[in-house]
Amino acid sequence: MRLAFLGTPDFSVAALSALVDAGHEIACVYSQPPAPRGRGQALKPSPVHAFAEARGIPVRTPASMRDPAEIQAFRALGLDAAVVVAFGQILPREVLEAPRLGSFNVHASLLPRWRGAAPIQRAIMAGDPVTGVQVMRMTEGLDEGPVLATATVRIGPSDTAATLHDRLAAAGAELIAATLPEIEAGRAVEIPQADEGVTYARKIRPKEARIDWTRAGAEVDRKIRGLSPYPGAWFELPTDKGPVRVKVLLSAFEDVDGAAGTTLDDRLLVACGEGAVRLLRVQREGRGPQEAEVFLNGTPVAAGTKLA
Repeated sequence: MRLAFLGTPDFSVAALSALVDAGHEIACVYSQPPAPRGRGQALKPSPVHAFAEARGIPVRTPASMRDPAEIQAFRALGLDAAVVVAFGQILPREVLEAPRLGSFNVHASLLPRWRGAAPIQRAIMAGDPVTGVQVMRMTEGLDEGPVLATATVRIGPSDTAATLHDRLAAAGAELIAATLPEIEAGRAVEIPQADEGVTYARKIRPKEARIDWTRAGAEVDRKIRGLSPYPGAWFELPTDKGPVRVKVLLSAFEDVDGAAGTTLDDRLLVACGEGAVRLLRVQREGRGPQEAEVFLNGTPVAAGTKLA
C-alpha cells in the first residue's frame, strides 16, 4: 500500500519500522518540527524524523496540518491510507479523508478508556491490571473512532511507564502491520466504541510529580512507576546543605505502617498514609539514576528521616 506515516516520539518508531519491513511504500513521513534537546539545547529531529531520514524516506515537519498548503500537499500524495501513531497534532477532516481508504491510528489503551495524551502513564497510575493497543479509524473527535483490531497487554506490579511503553510499542507495530492488509481486502470489521466507560488521559502536569506521602502507599507506588522515567516523581531529602530533590524511578509497596513521609529503616522504606513504599531506584538532582543501595553508599538516609 502507498502510505503516509504521521508520528513523533520513540513509541511511533516501532510501527513505522514494521510498515517498512512489510514492504509498504511510505510516500512521506510527517513529524513534529525539530525541537531543542540535550544540554546544549540544539535543534534535533524527533525519533521518527531521524529514523525516516536514515532510510531515505521524505519527511515533512509542518507546524500545523491545518495549513491549506499542507492539506493540498497531503492530498497530492495519492495515498491508499495514512497511519498515525502519537503524531502530536489534531488532524482536520480534509487530511483524515484524503487517503483512498482513510486514516488509522494506533492508540495505546483499550478505548474508550484513556482517550487522550498520556494513556500509558494514566493506566499505571490508576491501577489498571490490563491495557493494550488498538487500531482505530480516525474521526474528528478525540480518539472516538471505531476500532478495527485490539491486542491486550497485562500491567505487572513492577511495570513502569518505560517498560509498559516498550511492550505496547511492539504490540502496536505488530497489530498495524497485520491489520492494514485486512483493511485493504475489506475484511476488517469496524466496531463503534461504547458510550460508557469513557475516561481521558490528560497530559501529565509538572505539579503532579511531587510525591504526597500522606496518600496511600499503593497509590504512591503506582504514581512513581507511572511517571518513570519522565517526568519522574520526586521528593525533597534533608541534608546538611539544605533540601535536595530526588526523583524515584522504581518502587514497591510494602504493607507496614508509620508516620507518613518518615523512613522506617535505613534502606529507603518510606511510610505513607496507609502502608509504605520501598524506593528501589532513585536519581539525585544533577546526577544519574542509581539503584537504592548505590545511592545510599554516597548519601546515607537513617531511619526516622522526614522526607518532604
